[in-house]
Amino acid sequence: MPVQDVTIHLPEALYLRFRQAAEAMQQPLEDVLLHAAQVGSPPSWEDAPAEFQADLAAMDRLPDNMLWRIARNHQLDADMTRYQELLDKNADGALSDVERAELTNLRKAADRFLIRKAYAVDLLRWRGHTIPPAHQLTPLP
Repeated sequence: MPVQDVTIHLPEALYLRFRQAAEAMQQPLEDVLLHAAQVGSPPSWEDAPAEFQADLAAMDRLPDNMLWRIARNHQLDADMTRYQELLDKNADGALSDVERAELTNLRKAADRFLIRKAYAVDLLRWRGHTIPPAHQLTPLP
């Protein structure tokens, strides 16, 4: 297939995202830009809540094996059990101030966990990986 050279001017922030993706994927920048032209740009962290954006932006630079670790990670059963206990107590209106703070912290941790996991899956999919259904993502030891 014939190839055409094209010169484009990218905003610096977009250029940096593509360069970071190329480094993480160990691919030439040109290949990553071509991939983006074919399938669209990488997932955006800019739509996430502000408190999570820096963490997600840093994930753009992670190699695939690290993204797979995040995608396969599971929350600790003890945390989820405690979270449910506090939710039940909250529904009954029986939370102390200390428990309310603990519930808030557990909710933020759960939100961070789920957002990171979803973003890792989106990045892996964009990088060309086939993602199995969530119930088939085997946890890492």
